[in-house]
Amino acid sequence: MLSAYRIAINKLRTTQILDVKNESLTVKTFTFKDRECAKAKPGQFLMLWIPGVDEIPLSILDAGKDGSVSVVVKKVGEATGELHEKKIGETIGVRGPFGNSFSVNAGRILMVGGGTGIAPLFFLTKRLRRLAKRLVFVMGARTKDELLFKNELESTIDERHAEIAAVTEDGTCGVTGLCTEPLETILKSDEFDIVYACGPEPMIRRTFEMTEKQGIRLEASLERLMRCAIGLCGSCIVGRHRVCRDGPIFISEQIREFKDEFGISKRDFDGKTIPV
Repeated sequence: MLSAYRIAINKLRTTQILDVKNESLTVKTFTFKDRECAKAKPGQFLMLWIPGVDEIPLSILDAGKDGSVSVVVKKVGEATGELHEKKIGETIGVRGPFGNSFSVNAGRILMVGGGTGIAPLFFLTKRLRRLAKRLVFVMGARTKDELLFKNELESTIDERHAEIAAVTEDGTCGVTGLCTEPLETILKSDEFDIVYACGPEPMIRRTFEMTEKQGIRLEASLERLMRCAIGLCGSCIVGRHRVCRDGPIFISEQIREFKDEFGISKRDFDGKTIPV
């Protein structure tokens, strides 16, 4: 039986868009108010409804004590395209927050974020900035213009015990290549208690392989096709887990269980297994 809390967060609530910010040519941040989602912890997600179109899962960028909630949306299809056309004051719907969250650690921390996967890690950084003994944030994107929240991160962290390593595929900012390419050197040259990762699945798989080799704990935010967000439809299954219910944050021990498919295959809208 669902608890009263689970029933409350799963109920669709309508709200109005308070702010829209262009982060890049294809990415926007939307801010609105929702009492339940404002209680979210870093790593949790919500379901956002675009009236007359569809409902989509989104990681939470920030949640304020004033009830404000922010999400980062990349324009990739019909639903996100319609959302990108929305203006301040227009109505959207929301359910959540759903799933588990990143743990909060006070040790030596490495974060690896690619694309919009930087968003939930930025949320986590705000919670850890005064706790971490050392924090290294490796962030990657295709171009400098698509490197999200770099300036905001720089103004958030304490430079005395934290640093940001930028990586772009075209070399317009930082190191040229994929954000996993500097990882092996970083992991060997420094000591970390935990690695947090969020981004494209092949990126997370490569990060998992390297942390396994070094014997370092990994917490990774996984993305799968999500429809119900409460573990009923089974569209987000990976291994024996349902990402919406058992995740979206998975630890090293769990990833080992489904490593034969992780970063290799996933399910499509018809439930068929397709390449990642």
